[in-house]
Amino acid sequence: MSTPSSRVAAEALDAADELASLRDRFVLDDDGPIYVDGNSLGRAPRSTAARLQRVVEEEWGRGLIGSWPDWIERAGLVGDRLAEHVLGARPGEVIVGDSTSVNFYKLVIAALDARPDRRVIVTDAANFPSDRYIVEGIAAQRGLTIRHVPDDPEAEDIVKALTKSDVALVTLSHVSYRTGAMLDLRGMTAAAHEGGALMLWDLSHSAGAVPVGLEEHGVDLAVGCTYKYLNAGPGAPAFLYVRSALQSELRQPIWGWFGTSEQFAMGPTYEPAFGIDRFQVGTPPILGLAAVDEGVALFAEAGIDRLRRKSLELTDLVLARHAEWLVGHGVEVVTPRSPSRRGSHVSFRHPDAWRICRALVEDAVIPDFREPDVVRFGLAPLYTRFADVWDAMDRLRTVLVEQRYESFPQERSRVT
Repeated sequence: MSTPSSRVAAEALDAADELASLRDRFVLDDDGPIYVDGNSLGRAPRSTAARLQRVVEEEWGRGLIGSWPDWIERAGLVGDRLAEHVLGARPGEVIVGDSTSVNFYKLVIAALDARPDRRVIVTDAANFPSDRYIVEGIAAQRGLTIRHVPDDPEAEDIVKALTKSDVALVTLSHVSYRTGAMLDLRGMTAAAHEGGALMLWDLSHSAGAVPVGLEEHGVDLAVGCTYKYLNAGPGAPAFLYVRSALQSELRQPIWGWFGTSEQFAMGPTYEPAFGIDRFQVGTPPILGLAAVDEGVALFAEAGIDRLRRKSLELTDLVLARHAEWLVGHGVEVVTPRSPSRRGSHVSFRHPDAWRICRALVEDAVIPDFREPDVVRFGLAPLYTRFADVWDAMDRLRTVLVEQRYESFPQERSRVT
């Protein structure tokens, strides 16, 4: 498909969009601001409010504790739907609950304990802060070494980092939160295995945006959030994936009662449950699971192939408008231009990125800022229109050409 060269052409693409009807399934205001921050927080599906109301009024309100026979398996059932429709995994390999950071901590410890004679963790310095901090904390506690590969690495960088046969774990983000660069999941997983290490992926910026294929690519471990492209809402529970063949070998460090083999026996010692359930900790977040389920249902209806195709068309439009409108205005695209190397957000670098974001918000465009100098446009294909992208880029051009950002203060708020 050719990239539209006019707003009229962008509107024509919207009229022909096979996903257009799904946009109406979200809470939105066509007269409101243009939302290009779907990679930070997805829009609310209309069905979620009704689903939560049913859970509150019927399952909780009337059923009370009698609803637990239905609730008890829900973390695994929603995990199976994520596995099938989003992650390319098998039933019994995904569980939903806790936060991404807690799940990441559990899997890092489990992986290190499974490779006790290896004392090195490989990651990149540009990985998401929580992942880096958790790895640093665990390494400090255990006297381990962190070996860094280049930012947005290639598979050969992983091969070089594993030459000493001392690496227990390689952990990276599939899509970079800052640049939008998508890594070679298949090649890097294979490289980690060749060096005898386990591979842990953070899928927070790829789940729901790009094909993942965990089973196909032999991935060991993965975590990710559900409130970005999966639209489960702020603070929604995260997911955790463990390949079936590894589950009996790994033991996670937080020994909660929901991870035991006979939780209601409440016995004197901890015995881990069989399978993915051993990676649970406490009581499942039933309300949050309902919201995740609604988000996954919309994703399943759309299908990853159609979503990915539209995502690339939307990001192509951003890149084309940048090339025509923004060259010479100090805005550098840091997202890879190759379709195989980018996720569903495009990042720009500019020394005044913070003030540019403030000016865009004032002009009814909601982007995202990341330290120290990055503006992100997150384009969720379920509800983002081609005309939205055209208008957002046009307003960015106006902000830059007229230097409107210069009227905004340099001081940053707590939330960026």
